[in-house]
Amino acid sequence: MNQTSLNQDKTTHATASFLGNTSKTVKVGDGNLNINDVVHVARHGAKVQLTNHPEILQGVQASCDYIRNAVESGQPIYGVTSGFGGMANVVIPPESAALLQNNLVWYHKTGAGQKLPLADVRAAMLLRANSHLHGASGIRLELIQRMETFLNAGVTPHVYEFGSIGASGDLVPLSYITGALIGLEKCYTVDFNGEEMNALTALELLGLKPLQLLPKESLAMMNGTSVMTAIAANCVYDTKVLLKVAMGAHALAIQGLNGTNQSFHPFIHQLKPHNGQKWAASQMLNLLMGSRLVRDELDGSHNYRGEEPIQDRYSLRCLPQYMGPIVDGIEQIQQQIEIEINSVTDNPLIDVENQASYHGGNFLGQYIGVGMDQLRYYIGLLAKHLDVQIAYLVTPEFNNGLPASLVGNKGRAVNMGLKGLQISGNSIMPLLSFYGNSIADRFPTHAEQYNQNLNSQGFASANLARQSVRIFQQYMAMALMFGVQAVDLRTYVTAEHYDARATLSPATRDLYVAIRDVVGQPPSADRPYIWNDDEQALDEHIAKIAIDIANGGKIVQAINNLFQS
Repeated sequence: MNQTSLNQDKTTHATASFLGNTSKTVKVGDGNLNINDVVHVARHGAKVQLTNHPEILQGVQASCDYIRNAVESGQPIYGVTSGFGGMANVVIPPESAALLQNNLVWYHKTGAGQKLPLADVRAAMLLRANSHLHGASGIRLELIQRMETFLNAGVTPHVYEFGSIGASGDLVPLSYITGALIGLEKCYTVDFNGEEMNALTALELLGLKPLQLLPKESLAMMNGTSVMTAIAANCVYDTKVLLKVAMGAHALAIQGLNGTNQSFHPFIHQLKPHNGQKWAASQMLNLLMGSRLVRDELDGSHNYRGEEPIQDRYSLRCLPQYMGPIVDGIEQIQQQIEIEINSVTDNPLIDVENQASYHGGNFLGQYIGVGMDQLRYYIGLLAKHLDVQIAYLVTPEFNNGLPASLVGNKGRAVNMGLKGLQISGNSIMPLLSFYGNSIADRFPTHAEQYNQNLNSQGFASANLARQSVRIFQQYMAMALMFGVQAVDLRTYVTAEHYDARATLSPATRDLYVAIRDVVGQPPSADRPYIWNDDEQALDEHIAKIAIDIANGGKIVQAINNLFQS
């Protein structure tokens, strides 16, 4: 197994070890959930508590009663007394209505590829339970409670990465969750706190019996956007973390390059007051405050700098203007994902109050498809900006006196510095830009007898976003390594030693120390981070930093402390 696969495997299955590591309880049904709630349950084992509000529970039961009465009276309702999709013209007699639901799970057992990360499946179960508590789906409370039980006991159905076109929701992925919840057959498997077993064994350990689905219940479980939205929620959370880490990496680069703080002066950004731009400028001012490595020009001073331009190049000077649309865009995506988290996304929907059911399309995951396309695009932009900073740092013609390729020991001729690290980064940045291409506009128009002839590709888009996040974590590790080496070398220019703790801004000092701690190299006055080429394996450093970021470790904790305001 290669190192990248190993890293992915570690973070994919980390959920099992997280279970029970938090005392937080997430209540479902009493109010809206947010992305942080989802992450607490998905990754950190927060307990789930379904509402006990009588009105909500009565609404759930009332929707079941509506479906039972409709079947008994022979009312035509899609997917209850009719076939599915392009075969909705097939009339299903009342005595076959339950069989129709159980059969629906079987013929969607067509997933392919690798298993989804456990955290994404856990998040999906949380969102499905939340959706059903609206009382518009015709599903028994017992099934919703099973999702609560699975989550709290650390039982996670195995779901696969291919199979949903995001049209009638995530039919195939949700069929695996449904099959496991009811114990349809031994071929449905789960992860039970790190141990793989079949669903029937898991139910026995939980003290539960297999269930036969009632009319509408399979359709209610499978017809929805919960899996793609779950993946999207985790991706948005990770991207917001990476955005902050990127800002920290830029702050290290600016200090390494002896940049100015003037470009972030509030006067500039009050005259172009986009929210994201103002945020980026304000945060960068805070990150650089008190640094001995930057030019403090907030008083409006400008000094000639010999061969260097009087003002910084664009990757430094235009940082707020470049980052602003990314910041605003991610915020908009988060708002859309959180609306989807708290929506009812199956079909048909039951209006208990008016004793009616409505055929519609809330299962279409277009917001997820377009949102995750945009998220991947923004990740590509973040990577491109960091790539420019890295090129700036390693090029002696532009880096204001730093060695070529940030070589540490210039007294050793056989020393190439971070040249190989830049090449590795160069292999990733174009890939992230490529992943920024849209997939929501590339759907098959003939899908499922031309019934699902408009489809979102939301599941595919979210899975691509998950891959982009994972790859960007690797790239971010490299960017931070360049930043640490640069500030060490700039410290030597400024203070004739290499311990950047003495010269960095207080805000970035903790980030610097965290990175050093993660790679196992404490700061030293005698040597920078990288001295000679043959004294460390940089691939091991990349892996350690990337895993720390993925798992919310020391580096993320340091960054979060910087951005609390």
